[in-house]
Amino acid sequence: MNKILILFLLPFQIVAQSTSLEAFKKYPFPTELVSCASGSKIAWAFDEQGKRNVYVAEGSDFKARKLTHFPKDDGQEITNISISDDGNWVVFVRGGDHGSNWDENLPVNPAAEPMPSDVKIISFPFKGGEIKSSIEGDYPVISPDSKKIAFIKNGQVWTAPIDSLNAAKSLFKTRGTVSSLEWNPDGNSLLFVTDRGDHSIIGVYSNSSTPIKWIAPAFNIDFSPRWSPDGSKIVFARRPGTGGSPAPLLTKRHDPWSIYTADVASNKATLLWKAPTTLRGSVPTTHGSVNLHWAAGDRIVFLSYQDGWPHLYSIAASGGKELLLTSGNFMCEHIQLSADKKQLTFSANTGNDKLDIERRHAAIVSVDKADMQILTQGTGLEWTPVLTDNGHTAAFISATAQQSPLPATMQLDGINKGKIKLIGTDLVPADFPKEKLVIPKQVIFTAADGVIVHADLFEPQGGAAKKPAIVYIHGGPPRQMLLGWNYSDYYSNAYASNQYLASLGFVVLSVNYRLGIGYGYDFHQAPNCGVKGASEYLDIKAAGQWLQKQSYVDASKIGVYGGSYGGYLTAMALAKDSKIFAAGVDIHGVHDWVVNSSILTRYTNKTEKPLDYEKAIQVAWLSSPVSAMNTWKSPVFIIHADDDRNVRFNQSTDLVNRLEEKGISYETLMVVDDTHHWMKWSNAILVYNAVAEYFVKKLKK
Repeated sequence: MNKILILFLLPFQIVAQSTSLEAFKKYPFPTELVSCASGSKIAWAFDEQGKRNVYVAEGSDFKARKLTHFPKDDGQEITNISISDDGNWVVFVRGGDHGSNWDENLPVNPAAEPMPSDVKIISFPFKGGEIKSSIEGDYPVISPDSKKIAFIKNGQVWTAPIDSLNAAKSLFKTRGTVSSLEWNPDGNSLLFVTDRGDHSIIGVYSNSSTPIKWIAPAFNIDFSPRWSPDGSKIVFARRPGTGGSPAPLLTKRHDPWSIYTADVASNKATLLWKAPTTLRGSVPTTHGSVNLHWAAGDRIVFLSYQDGWPHLYSIAASGGKELLLTSGNFMCEHIQLSADKKQLTFSANTGNDKLDIERRHAAIVSVDKADMQILTQGTGLEWTPVLTDNGHTAAFISATAQQSPLPATMQLDGINKGKIKLIGTDLVPADFPKEKLVIPKQVIFTAADGVIVHADLFEPQGGAAKKPAIVYIHGGPPRQMLLGWNYSDYYSNAYASNQYLASLGFVVLSVNYRLGIGYGYDFHQAPNCGVKGASEYLDIKAAGQWLQKQSYVDASKIGVYGGSYGGYLTAMALAKDSKIFAAGVDIHGVHDWVVNSSILTRYTNKTEKPLDYEKAIQVAWLSSPVSAMNTWKSPVFIIHADDDRNVRFNQSTDLVNRLEEKGISYETLMVVDDTHHWMKWSNAILVYNAVAEYFVKKLKK
């Protein structure tokens, strides 16, 4: 379907609504919240209807001040924000798609500019002014003296004066692709990792006349290096290099890792800690992975899934038994080490309310004792906390089910201790329909194989006694939908969409299916999923069946939609169970695991293959929606942007051809030059308006 027609052929039911999707999407969305190492300065990015800018604030009033002035909805994201230690400079990256699986630092151009913008590093005085210099590059790190930055350009390391980025020059060159830059505390050496394919090496650069020092090079993948506070040692994580006899494809196995310390002068590395040789002891795959830091008191802190939940641990740099800092049935993410290196701040789905497993709260713990505190109890949601005001104040992003996300502060001592103060409330448009947002309810049901599944129910008030319903499926799949606004910009779109659908009279059930985070290792790493058997689809089918049983749902009018992995499971629902799901919207989904997983090409020209290779190919095929085209009966709407850097665009072109061959009713929307994440706000409006229009047409006849 031509996208211009979608704009002009919206049914009267949607056009006539007093509250439009645009109103639900007008909130400013904050990301990249950071604090200065000293004082009380913070910075973040606001996406205001596609116009992305850096904002700053400082104590004691923490009033939001717009620092940059980018006036267009041009799809250029802002990432990698940092404040210099002296508080005088804000450095950030503008452009790229840093949530992508490939080409993240290549330009994006959804605005169809004749000359696309490069991905650029920009430095800006905290006090304000105009942009005086910028440089093509990514991942900047500011030196401890606040005078220069190091950054990555074309996989190599460059440097520039912080007040004159145009004077950038190459710092050094080495084989491989460089990442993980970190200045030592004195600012006279730079730590880095170079990825060389089947192995990676940690290096230390000192100056142009001193050879690079390679730290304990071995046949391994070394990663996440961090300096000790005195700059004499480093800590790093190590995994085996790639290779060995082909392992079974359908059987989960332990992914080993260890922590080493190394003395830089002698280049002697010592094994500090080895992960348990269990599935739970594998390299963690939640936010920040191992989250390794060298903290105060010569403590090494890290994250492990070893007890079944992603928790924080601490161990003496001299060795010994690790100390569990956080305990309980919850996860830790968005982990930050405080400037004095004595505390860790993080987000956690726990608190004094029984529904907190479906939320996030700001939390803090010391690096040397298990004294964890939840800073923000209640029915709100708070995430990405940092300390400011020399540790006396916490800053974080705050939201509720109705209040859109905003930066906020909380004093940790004094007369106003524990009170949340929102920042930037005047930037929320007056017509944002806060009071019209429904408060999602927790729903729990059981899949056919006994797996317990959580979901969020958006139930509209009034209307018909029996309403049409929609199952929403998130992507990832390591994600969790919450009882309120989500901390991801992509899923804030989904939350707004689900609220809009509820305003149109649809019952919406947002499913947290197995493979998602927030419910422990066994749920996150469930067996026989995805390419290995698609058992997670049982959770989606169970969601549809649960809706069918509700007295207020019209069981003949249940739709399904989702993006990315949610698009995959949408296609599975339509292909496997058209009797349950009457229509669906498949947004940039995967449809053929055999092609998408490279299971065929991975062993091309190799004599030795996994023992279960042929079976794995067959299982991958049967786990793919395209294997069940003969039972696909329900109509579908396919949406995909053609600069998608997470799911190949061909996954949708292939499906469209198959639908055509089978005579299955379908419509399409192709978005030119946008990515997986709808970098252009107007494209997100286009897509989610099209979703609503399609469901009104198919389920509200």
